[in-house]
Amino acid sequence: MAEAVLTKMSAPAKSDVPDITPAELPEADGFVFGFPTRFGMMAAQFKAFFDATGGLWRTQQLAGKPAGIFYSTGSQGGGQETTPLTAITQLVHHGMIFVPIGYTFGAGMFEMETVKGGSPYGAGTYAGDGSRQPTELELAQAFHQGKYIAAITKKLKGDV
Repeated sequence: MAEAVLTKMSAPAKSDVPDITPAELPEADGFVFGFPTRFGMMAAQFKAFFDATGGLWRTQQLAGKPAGIFYSTGSQGGGQETTPLTAITQLVHHGMIFVPIGYTFGAGMFEMETVKGGSPYGAGTYAGDGSRQPTELELAQAFHQGKYIAAITKKLKGDV
């Protein structure tokens, strides 16, 4: 992401995170897309990334690939379910297979004593003003989601 965009979002620099272009997406067997929420939906920058995949959509190069979603919101009412729900439309138009985590995270999905983002749609965190870090429980849910989607991806590819 461009440094100027990160600065405007009050986000720290991400120099150690590689960028990917839409043209590289067909090389992947599956996806776990992550993005911040803006007003209950994916941030415009990530929507612009998906908007740049028109050529892939036209040729259906992403069809049949499994995809999951994780996200962060600024507050508890900031879109922990509406963000992934509205983002699914991007996957559907490409013919991707949406892989929710459902309640496969077990007891962690029902935790009420610790503040925890996420939903059956995917792992999540409450970022607040950007200074809050994910809790151990949120990180465990994200790790579970990655393993879960990887296992489904392997099954779909016949690698099991």
